[in-house]
Amino acid sequence: MQGTTLQYCRPKKVQLVTLGCSKNRVDSEHLLRQMESVGVEIADSGFELSSKNRIDAVILNTCGFIKDAKEESIEAILQAVEAKELGYVKQVFVFGCLSQRYKDDLEKEIPEVDGFFGAFDWDSILKALGMAKDDSLLQQRYLTTPQHYAYLKISEGCDRTCSYCAIPGIRGKHISVPMEELVEEARHLAAKGVRELIVIAQDTTYYGLDLYKRRALGDLLKQLCEIEGIEWIRIHYSYPDQFPDDVLEIMATNPKICKYIDIPLQHSSTKLLKMMRRSIDGPQTQAVLDRIKEKVPGIVVRTTFIVGHPGEDRREFEKLLRFVERNRFDRLGAFTYSEEEGTYGALHFKDTVRESTKQARYEELMELQSGISLASNEARVGNVERVIVDSFTDGVLVCRSQSESPEVDGEILIGKKGLGEFAPEQLIGKFVKAKIVGANEYDLLAELVEVEN
Repeated sequence: MQGTTLQYCRPKKVQLVTLGCSKNRVDSEHLLRQMESVGVEIADSGFELSSKNRIDAVILNTCGFIKDAKEESIEAILQAVEAKELGYVKQVFVFGCLSQRYKDDLEKEIPEVDGFFGAFDWDSILKALGMAKDDSLLQQRYLTTPQHYAYLKISEGCDRTCSYCAIPGIRGKHISVPMEELVEEARHLAAKGVRELIVIAQDTTYYGLDLYKRRALGDLLKQLCEIEGIEWIRIHYSYPDQFPDDVLEIMATNPKICKYIDIPLQHSSTKLLKMMRRSIDGPQTQAVLDRIKEKVPGIVVRTTFIVGHPGEDRREFEKLLRFVERNRFDRLGAFTYSEEEGTYGALHFKDTVRESTKQARYEELMELQSGISLASNEARVGNVERVIVDSFTDGVLVCRSQSESPEVDGEILIGKKGLGEFAPEQLIGKFVKAKIVGANEYDLLAELVEVEN
């Protein structure tokens, strides 16, 4: 392997930096648990390398999904290599989506890296670190989130062929994790103090079709709800086509399932949805949203859209704006279209929308959403809500209700004043009651009302 100088010497201290999505984070946590089990010291991902803070190995779990993510991953690799050249780190290893997708090119361009590995080549990574995989630990993880919440990845890959998406080419076909393994993993997480599970996959609604020949997300949720210690279960990354009604029924009736859904819609125009190969048209998309809101009153809907996809002219973009105005999403993110080699879009369409036009449309969409978010947050002022405390930062308790998912949504901030006999650090990971007293388009301000036992 060009550029590889593997010595198979077990490091005493490693730092694993995860880039990209929460699915990558889960992979990193499984790998870290293997290292922890043999006595390797794990440095925090924010550990500052310097002449005083040296480390044996830096491992980078990279993202190769879109242009910005790829650039971020390459910059992180170059920074790690620079630290190695300065003598702050002995070895640098790279795995994940970017390495899976561009391994040969990376080896030629950055030979200073000690080893490039694919997204799933954990055996070789551990071997390069002087370790062997312990199969008895496969359902265990070293948490890099706060101890009270964790992501649960229920499947790998994707069978869909969306025009813009490189994931099937990087991660392969959809493969569900057997239900009993997920339940065991969730039990281990609960034993570590996890109280909130965020269920993730490239498409959570597809879960079970390969193993059980049916959509089995609802059955999995029922089993997860029975685990002692787990109080909130949140669903991310659901596909709108053939959304399973039994999941909505469970969400409406089981208090452990957050009334929250992350359902990337990508567009509302039938023309664009067809070009995106989304297997659903505009009216069907609206019907799915209407059904979700009807079956789960008060549900918080988070979505994402792509602007500037080939074929999107001003008329189609206006349809998207009207769609957003009509549905008034609680949470909305957007991306500008990025042509990715090997995707259907790159092979069959010309990226004719100017970058300046894409950016202008992105800003117009997010400005519209900003007003919607502000109105939604202001409507909550005066409510007393059950929240979980994530951290104590800059003199305030940073919290979330069922309506906010970590890392992607706004926060509920409680000032130190009024905590009484409670030390702020003692409240991290606990559920409290908070009264909402102020709002902006992103965050809410609140006062502590009660701390749960």
